Order: sequence, then structure tokens, then C-alpha cells
Amino acid sequence: MEKNKVQKITTNLWFDTQAEEAARFYVSVFDNAKIGRITRYGKEKYEKHERAEGHVMTVEFTLEGNEFVALNGGPQFKFTEAISFIVNCDSQEELDYYWEKLSEGGDEDAQVCGWLKDKFGVSWQIIPADLTRMISDPDPEKSERVMKAMLQMKKKLDIKILKQAFEG
Repeated sequence: MEKNKVQKITTNLWFDTQAEEAARFYVSVFDNAKIGRITRYGKEKYEKHERAEGHVMTVEFTLEGNEFVALNGGPQFKFTEAISFIVNCDSQEELDYYWEKLSEGGDEDAQVCGWLKDKFGVSWQIIPADLTRMISDPDPEKSERVMKAMLQMKKKLDIKILKQAFEG
């Protein structure tokens, strides 16, 4: 991204106190990733948010060209599955890598059909890049076979099985 150019839409992730830890974790998982500016609470911000002066307030970070802000805003809000990040994978090896890294320490009960919840409570969909094409195929038999196969997968997705279902 150009210097001083602001991304039109930036995802903001609200954490209690783990913004920097989460940002550093996500940056370690993705190859094309980096930490940006870190802001800290000052005296004025303490009055409103009850965060000690100098405590991390926000961490800007980039994953695969997408900019994010992680905010230490307090315990009022929690992540839900209503919002998730989709990671499109070109191979089973890539899918396995992201599944392993992002699910580590996460909620095992939330792992189903390619969805997982990481150790910070953020939901991710680790899917084959071709999945959307397969489940939206104009041939309803093909798309239904893929959907049925996917729904039988209790945790991460198996690209080979999904392709076999698509091909019949």
C-alpha cells in the first residue's frame, strides 16, 4: 500500500487485553504479513477506558494485503461466529497448514465443516479455493454432492473428497 494511503475499509478487531499478542500471532501465521503502528493509552484515554497509561491501545497489522486494527477495548464485547475470515487454499497442504496454525489452542467444539475458532475467539473458514465454484455449480446434482460431502466433515475439509463428490 502506498505511503500515507489509507485503505477504504479496515477490519477492526476488539480484544479485551490481547490485541498485540493476537496481531503478532496472526502475522506469524501468514507469509505476507507485518505489524504496523502501535498506539498506547495516555492519561486522557485512561479516564474513559480505565487502561493504564502506556498500555497498548491499538495495533495495526497487515495480512496478505488486508489491513486490520486490533484494539484493546475491554471485556464488554466478544467475538461470535457471525463474523469470520475466509482463507482460500490452493492445496491440501496449505489448508492443513492454516488449519493447524489457527486452530492451535482454539475452541475444539467450534471446529466443524472447515470452520474453527482460534485461541482469541476469532472464527475462520479454512476452505479450498474451488469450494464456492463447486457449491454454486449450475448442475444441482454436483453442487448437492459437494455440500453433502462437506457437511459430513467434522473438522477440517478434505479437498480430494470434495473434488470426488463434485465429479461424481
